[in-house]
Amino acid sequence: MEPQRIIAHFDLDTFFVSVELLNHPEYAGLPVFVGGRDRGVVTSCSYEARKFGVRSGMPSRQALQLCPQAIVLNWSRGEYSKYSRWVTQIIADKAPLFEKASVDEFYIDLTGMDKFFNPLQWTIALRQQIIDETKLPISFGLASNKMIAKIATDEAKPNGYLQVPHGKEKEFLAPMPVSKIPGVGEHTYEVLKAMGIITIRDIGERSIDELEARLGKWGSDLWYKSQGIHHGEVSQYHEAKSVSSENTFDENKTDIPFLMSELVRLTEKISYELRQDGKVAGCVAVKIRYPDFETSSRQTTIPYTCADDEIIPVVKELFHKLYRKGMPVRLLGVRLSELTQEAIQTNLFDDVERKTDLYKAIDGVKNRFGKSSVKRASSN
Repeated sequence: MEPQRIIAHFDLDTFFVSVELLNHPEYAGLPVFVGGRDRGVVTSCSYEARKFGVRSGMPSRQALQLCPQAIVLNWSRGEYSKYSRWVTQIIADKAPLFEKASVDEFYIDLTGMDKFFNPLQWTIALRQQIIDETKLPISFGLASNKMIAKIATDEAKPNGYLQVPHGKEKEFLAPMPVSKIPGVGEHTYEVLKAMGIITIRDIGERSIDELEARLGKWGSDLWYKSQGIHHGEVSQYHEAKSVSSENTFDENKTDIPFLMSELVRLTEKISYELRQDGKVAGCVAVKIRYPDFETSSRQTTIPYTCADDEIIPVVKELFHKLYRKGMPVRLLGVRLSELTQEAIQTNLFDDVERKTDLYKAIDGVKNRFGKSSVKRASSN
């Protein structure tokens, strides 16, 4: 008989604002959001701002129309990355198995560990350690699967925790609006509302056949979710996951402009691969091999990104710090590591809409006409 599953879901509350408020206690209780005033996007907002309809991902101009008295704070992605790594390390040191679902969201699988300790007390202690060390508010949900744990976390916010006992999943979900189920977007919501389905309980009272007739396969998935059934596994987080590319030259090279263009080409290549996987990187490394096969490398952490224009300057700087002046180069390589999902979330900053659209257009051309169809002039 398989052991009862025990899954914890952690989510840093109003992540950007929380850190900024450490140095600005006078903002407590006021409507605050982080993002530029013009082309920027709201990266996070205080609960006071949310009361006016302000939401993460909303254009800053729209947020200010809804709440003109809001305090707008700028944010450094370097700080965001620093706190994300900090929390990740705390969890990695304690958790037997965890998944980093995004830069500020984690799942921990504690299945079978109830033989050795009380999972709820252990999770409470971990949450308190994160709060004590980082000063960040963080919420968690504890349940028998990932979906219920995530919904429980949302119910526990702000800065709280909630356990859904095994066997109580359906009862927990029943009174909630259907929009609480992950994956129920605006279209699905309108279809369900037209069917007279408002709460999650209403879904369970319909037959799977009826739901499939209106929503296809998603209809049966939705019915099982309404019963609190979800089989998603916690995927082990590996910090070492990386994407890299390198080139061994037919002839040893000493021409610096050529080496720079090669670095740009390699970086463009792996940044494109990163975007295709929907990931961002938090670490960059450059590798150099000389004719005598002596190989050296150097790396540095960066704010999470998948944008060529943000990674290329770092790659060039690493090369100049690493390169032995005047020495011929046999091989050049670039590696991106500390990969994580949810690239959009980590890049909601000024001009992000324009940059995101630009890279989507570039990648669209590459997907249609080949990876080398569009490249920077400096990589030629």
